[in-house]
Amino acid sequence: MIILVLEDVNETRDGIEKLLKADGYRVALARDETEAIESAQRQRPDLILMSVAGLPHEVVAAAHRIREHSTLEEDVPIVVFCFEDIGAGDEVPIGRNVHITRPDNFNQLRSLLNRLLSRIPTGRLGSKQKELHEHQF
Repeated sequence: MIILVLEDVNETRDGIEKLLKADGYRVALARDETEAIESAQRQRPDLILMSVAGLPHEVVAAAHRIREHSTLEEDVPIVVFCFEDIGAGDEVPIGRNVHITRPDNFNQLRSLLNRLLSRIPTGRLGSKQKELHEHQF
């Protein structure tokens, strides 16, 4: 499974990448919205994880633009890190398949990712991805 990580802070992006790879995910990286759109068009990720500077409503609008301009399928979840306006550990669905979260730790984020990725129709996965999917869940 491929997770596209959109993060504008290099150290944070690198840390998220290491944690996701350790869990067996393939990871694509982007520093801004434009790179995310280009990467999503090329990589066709199974999930997008966003953590960029901006007000929550601006970041959610960017998530919708990424989906629209990269022609992602509607069932591809987009998870937005938010450090304001919601309590630590909370998750708020915003529209279809867009979630704002403020995880307390990586295990909490891991749980959210596993739950969202388990909803992906297995017909959309390639044979290698099906094997990984079956072993992870």
